[in-house]
Amino acid sequence: MTGIDYFIFQQIHLVKSLFSFLVALDIDIFNRVNNLAGYQTYLDVLGKFFASYLIYILIGLTLVFLWKNRRAVFLSFLAGVLARFGLVELVRFFWPRVRPFVENSVNLLIKESSSSSFPSGHAAFSFALSFVVYQYNKKAGALFFVASFLIAVSRVFVGIHWPSDVLAGAVVGIFSGWLLMKVLRKLEKSAVGEQ
Repeated sequence: MTGIDYFIFQQIHLVKSLFSFLVALDIDIFNRVNNLAGYQTYLDVLGKFFASYLIYILIGLTLVFLWKNRRAVFLSFLAGVLARFGLVELVRFFWPRVRPFVENSVNLLIKESSSSSFPSGHAAFSFALSFVVYQYNKKAGALFFVASFLIAVSRVFVGIHWPSDVLAGAVVGIFSGWLLMKVLRKLEKSAVGEQ
C-alpha cells in the first residue's frame, strides 16, 4: 500500500469508526429514554400529550403572543412550514431512515406511520416557530424553546424517533428560522436602499 492509499484508508476507517460510535450512542440514548415509558401512568400521559398535542398549543400561543404583529405570526408559520414541509421532506427523500419501532422492540405509546423518521418534522416545525417567536418576544421565545425541547424528548420517549432525528429536526428548524429572518432583513435593506 502506498503512502497516499494508506492515508485514505485511515481516513475512511476513522469515519466508519465515528459513524459506528454515533449509531451506538443514538441507540443507547434512545433505550435509556424510551425504557422510562410504561412504568408511571402520569409520565406516559405527559409524554403522549407533549409528543402529539403540545405543538398545537404552540401554534395557538404564537397567535396569542404575536397577534398585534401579524407579520411576525406569518413569518413564524412560514419558517415552520419551510422547515417541516420543505427541508425535512428534502432530507427524508435523500436519506430515508426507519423509525425505532419498525425494526426494534420499543415501548411504543402512540401510533405513528412507518414513514421515514429523519429528521423529526415535529422538532423542525416547533424549533422554527420558536426561533422566529424569539426574534420578536424574548420571554415568549424562551418558553417556546422549552416547549420545543419537551416535544423533541417526548417523541423519543414514546418510541417514534431516534435522538438524532429530533436533534437534526431542531437544527433544521433553527436553520429555517434563521435563514428566513436573514433573507427578510436582506430584502428590507435592499428595499430601503432603493428608496
